[in-house]
Amino acid sequence: MKYSIMVEILHSSNIFLELDDVHSTNTVNDFVSKLPFTVDLNIWGDEIYTSKSPIPQPEENAKSTVQLNDVAYWPTGKAICLFYGPAPIGNPGEIIPVSPVNIIGKIISPYKKILNDVHSERATFRLQS
Repeated sequence: MKYSIMVEILHSSNIFLELDDVHSTNTVNDFVSKLPFTVDLNIWGDEIYTSKSPIPQPEENAKSTVQLNDVAYWPTGKAICLFYGPAPIGNPGEIIPVSPVNIIGKIISPYKKILNDVHSERATFRLQS
């Protein structure tokens, strides 16, 4: 099942995501059941990651390499990760999280320029109606 999610950021543009439970059904279902929730945003390379979320899922079909614009859940830190490009580790052309993540969807908009505006901001994840 697919879900439209809006990430409301107080001093920036909103981010729109599409979650899809095809790879990590339990993680997506738990994510949606916890909505809305508010977390802090941080930047690591071209990745936005959140402070600890209310989602307590273990690894579920976890991946060590992700694709551009993937949305993932990082079980180790209970964080949501938005991959706008590479993190500081890995080889050129690869997007490597710090440890395996559960793929839960895709970033719909905006594009990479949002990285300039969101470090240390608070954000609320909501189901978009």
